Amino acid sequence: AENDEHALEICRSIIETLPTSGWKNGSSALGAAAWLDGLDILPPEEPLYPAEEIYGILPTTFRETYDVREIIARLVDGSSFREFKARYGTTLVTGFARIHGYPVGILSNNGVLFSESALKGAHFIELCEQRGIPLLFLQNITGFMVGRDYEAGGIARDGAKLVHAVANTSVPKLTVVIGGSFGAGNYAMSGRAFSPRFLWMWPNARISAMGGEQAANVLLTIKQDQLVREGKPPLTPEEAEEFKRPTLEEYERSGHPYYSTARLWDDGVIDPVETRQVLALALSVVLKSPRSQAGFGVFRM
Repeated sequence: AENDEHALEICRSIIETLPTSGWKNGSSALGAAAWLDGLDILPPEEPLYPAEEIYGILPTTFRETYDVREIIARLVDGSSFREFKARYGTTLVTGFARIHGYPVGILSNNGVLFSESALKGAHFIELCEQRGIPLLFLQNITGFMVGRDYEAGGIARDGAKLVHAVANTSVPKLTVVIGGSFGAGNYAMSGRAFSPRFLWMWPNARISAMGGEQAANVLLTIKQDQLVREGKPPLTPEEAEEFKRPTLEEYERSGHPYYSTARLWDDGVIDPVETRQVLALALSVVLKSPRSQAGFGVFRM
């Protein structure tokens, strides 16, 4: 905290997200009570910023970056977002908000996942589990950070903690792919394999095992190495671009949201402007389902 007043503000925000007297420790009415019981539902409040501004926030390519908080501010009630550990693991933005009065815990990508980001996400999911708060994942992820130093530092172990938390939490999960969804990052952010109650994609989203540009560059490197071994000259820049073109086109085709939704890999492609309304309807449905028990195992330390 910056000072005493800020510390008191943090305490108030923590207490505001605690469950009400309807249940204790998430187990008093296990299997009978709905998730809605015990949650404090408030009257809806419109965001301070129009949803149409999302069109101007989204970049034209995945190489461009933007602050995902700008998207959150146009989805949640009153544009109020109580961020959790804002200065730690900054490439994963986590925090509490409300959508049409329903409390939600939001996890959204602001870059590649590091060990700190994964640990922060696992901690936040456990808190939401204890408080019975549904989770909203906003996916725009290229994956986990790779490299010798990060692997030696435990990125695989820490990433597994996040995946473990996502897989075993019992609170309802909703996922919206708002950008890229590539590789293991899809799993860590509650992709289809981790059974979110609903999963939607925005028209600008792309989903695949890896990005098309990365896949094309890998194949190009293999080709160049092969030519060197055979004693042949490497491809010129023009030839290299032509070599990559079929791979880029295939990834663009098979990673397109229309390709995904046509195969029922998601629950539909939605307009970014309508996302808030869609989420509100989904929350009104999933929170009426009976509670179930979390199945957390042992987190490797």
